[in-house]
Amino acid sequence: HVQLVESGGGSVQTGGSWRLSCLASRSTNRKYCMAWFRQAPGKEREGVATITNDGRTTYADSVKGRFTISRDNAEKTVYLQMGSLEPEDTAMYYCAVRTSWSCGLRPLLEADFAYWGQGTQVTVS
Repeated sequence: HVQLVESGGGSVQTGGSWRLSCLASRSTNRKYCMAWFRQAPGKEREGVATITNDGRTTYADSVKGRFTISRDNAEKTVYLQMGSLEPEDTAMYYCAVRTSWSCGLRPLLEADFAYWGQGTQVTVS
């Protein structure tokens, strides 16, 4: 059973940078695709970024060039480095795992990701 715990949420000023972390449980297969989603109030959940075991990444158009996803397989941790933050980035951010080496094609489907963290709030003002 995979458990995910996000951390690092907080409040940040417009234009600033912030980093989120997600720690996966010991039982998590290191080959699994990992991703970050976000959901703003009144909006659908959006697939922000994905990363495969070998480091291939994809990004939503809304964050390309500003966000970077990375992972430490030994520590079973995935990160989301966010830069040039805008108020529109305000959302609850969720870490998710797809039980496959592939992250699939965009648009990402929530149903393809079997495990989710509890979320961490990022507020940009």
